[in-house]
Amino acid sequence: MKGEVVYHFAFDIANEVLLENMRDGLGERVTPFEPRTKYAAPRGVTLHRPLSIALRNSGATLAGKPVQLDVHVYEFGAVAIIIRTTFDVETLADLAKLHDLTLEDGRRLEQFAENVCVDVCNDISLWLVRPSQPPEPEAYTVFCVYDLGGESDVECWLSEHRRDVTGVLSNLQPDCLSSAQIDEVFRYHRSLQKTDAVVLDWDAGLVVDLSGRADDVLFSIELANVQLEEFRQMDRSLDRFLDKAYDDLERRTFSRFGVSRTVLSKLRWFRIDLAKLEDEVTNITKFFGDWHLARVYLAARERFHLDRWRNSIEHRLSQLDQMYNIVRTEAMSSRSFWLEFLIVLLIALELVRSLWK
Repeated sequence: MKGEVVYHFAFDIANEVLLENMRDGLGERVTPFEPRTKYAAPRGVTLHRPLSIALRNSGATLAGKPVQLDVHVYEFGAVAIIIRTTFDVETLADLAKLHDLTLEDGRRLEQFAENVCVDVCNDISLWLVRPSQPPEPEAYTVFCVYDLGGESDVECWLSEHRRDVTGVLSNLQPDCLSSAQIDEVFRYHRSLQKTDAVVLDWDAGLVVDLSGRADDVLFSIELANVQLEEFRQMDRSLDRFLDKAYDDLERRTFSRFGVSRTVLSKLRWFRIDLAKLEDEVTNITKFFGDWHLARVYLAARERFHLDRWRNSIEHRLSQLDQMYNIVRTEAMSSRSFWLEFLIVLLIALELVRSLWK
C-alpha cells in the first residue's frame, strides 16, 4: 500500500492580505495555486485561488526523507501550511503511527508549521493589513492512498476494511470500535468511480485514488479547514470584543454629551470588519466546477460543522448590531437632553434679563 500523508495547518495572520501588491513585491516567488484536476470544469466557472509562495529549503526531514512543503496565502488573512511525506506500508494499521509524527530534529509537525508561518509573516509583513498573532493552527490529516497492492476496485476494498479505516481515522484500536462509530465515520463517504473514494472524519480523512492524482480533492478539504480556522478566529475576536464592550457599558463610559465617541466608533468598525470577513470566507467556495469536488467540500463542511459556526457568528454579529443601536440611541437621547437643557437655560436667562431691566 503506497501513498502519502498530507498534513494541513491553517493560520489566521491578519485582517487582510494585499495579494496583488504581494505578487509584485515577491516576483517569481509567488504564483497562483492551480490544483491539478482530473475532469474538465464547465466554462465560466471560477474557484477562489490563493497564492502559493516558494520557500527556501527548510532542511527538515521525516523518516530520513525531506518533507515537501507548500504555502498558500488567502486574501482574507489566512495561511495554509501543507506538509507531505510518502509512505509504503503493508496494512492500514501501519498508518496509525503517522497521525502525529516528529521531525528528526525533535520538533513536532505543528511546531514546525508554526515556525514556517512566522517566516511567511516576516516575508509578507509589508502587505498585511492589521496583522495578528497567529493562534494555534487548525490541523487536519489526510491519508492519500494511490496503490492498494493490486486491488483495482476501491468500493469492494472499502467494504472489506470499514473497521480498519475507522480505526485509522479515529486513531483507535479497530477491535474496540462499535458498529455505530463505524457507521458515523462512513456517513461522510463520497466516491465518483470505482477507482476513488473519500472518507472524512473530524480529525483525519482518507482519500483513495488509483490514478495517483488527488490535488483537487485535497484542495477542497483545505478550503473547508481554512474556513473553520477563520470562523474560530472570528468567534474568539467576538468573545474578546463583546466582553470589553459589556464592561464599558456597565461602567458607563460617558463623555459630557453622551456615550464616548471612541466606544461607538469601535463598535461600528468592528461590526463592519467582521461582516466583511464573514462574507469573504463564506464566498471562497461559491463556485465549484466539478460536482464531485462540491460533494467532497459539502461533506467536509458538514463534518466540521461550518454552518453552525457561521450561524453562531451571524447571531453574535446581530447581537453586536443591537448593542451598537442601543449605544447610538443612548448617545442621541443624551445629546437631545443636553440640547433641550441648553435651550431651556437660554430661555430662562433671557427671562431673567428682561425682568432685571
